[in-house]
Amino acid sequence: MPEVVNFSHFNRKGWSFGVKAFTLVWSKSMFDAAMSTLSAFPAPCSAKRALLSALWYFEIFQHPLTATELFEFANCPEETPLLLAEKLAELVQEGFIYQFGTYYQSKNDPGWVPRRLDYNRRAARYLPIARRLARLIGAFPFIRAVFVSGSLSKHCMAPDGDIDYFLITEPGRLWLARTLLVVFKKLFLFNSHKYFCVNYFIDTEHLEIEDKNLFTATETLTLLPLYGREWYERFAAANDWAKQYLPNLAWRSAEMTPPPRPGAFKKMAEWILNGRLGAWLDVQTMRLTVAYWRRKFRHFDENTFDGALRSRRYVSKHHPLYFQQRVMNAYLKKIESEVNK
Repeated sequence: MPEVVNFSHFNRKGWSFGVKAFTLVWSKSMFDAAMSTLSAFPAPCSAKRALLSALWYFEIFQHPLTATELFEFANCPEETPLLLAEKLAELVQEGFIYQFGTYYQSKNDPGWVPRRLDYNRRAARYLPIARRLARLIGAFPFIRAVFVSGSLSKHCMAPDGDIDYFLITEPGRLWLARTLLVVFKKLFLFNSHKYFCVNYFIDTEHLEIEDKNLFTATETLTLLPLYGREWYERFAAANDWAKQYLPNLAWRSAEMTPPPRPGAFKKMAEWILNGRLGAWLDVQTMRLTVAYWRRKFRHFDENTFDGALRSRRYVSKHHPLYFQQRVMNAYLKKIESEVNK
């Protein structure tokens, strides 16, 4: 991945706007401003601009898209799939993008399609495992919903990929629930992240994602609900802002997602830990976890720590590689390189 880059300004044929050193949240207005600089590239057509922007974003992952996927990821709600298909064909003819079979991409690299198909096949093998583990995670105390996130939620899995889980918990018990899952992973899964990477927690009273940008909108809308249908529907309603970035991308269907069915162990554990003991344990597990992270990642400044390892009573995010920042920096760098051609 590219190094973190600071951008002072973008210019092309009289279009310009100022951008400070990259911050944690790339706002909708900044995204619109960035896209407006592309109005002369390749032509004054918002549909083409939206298609190119989608392909440039997925270029970061070397991930080609089908025509249907391009319609979903192109921020062009006023256009029909038929019109976008026509513009897509024009972009291919004009040499701005490349077509390999039913896939489109921004780079002339025929290796991307076989790579994606290999990732898709591997994802098909991993999804049943993820479903079984989601039921197991859902049996833990204070877990209300389990979603698959990351690459598997987009039906892709690299050879060295993990199954990432996004979890919703009972308020006031998030850190206790997280600690119980981590202890289980360390004791019974030998601390393996391959099938059991629980790295993002929120509680039922704070369903709205705080960071709002193209990366978080993509990750939010592509979450795959595997447990807790009601809470997925509430989560979707709380994060309708994501549709500003990807208006054509529908929320996942939750019809086949099982609702929470707490077993005897979960009911008993929650009854025992529902009072002062559980509240005290939640505070202590948060205090100890955050203190450990502060020592381990002491090279992070405060903004980086908050973005990569957000730690509040109602949210726990463990993304030490800070993929969000790396992706958004790469996307900004791609836009800069295109508008300055």
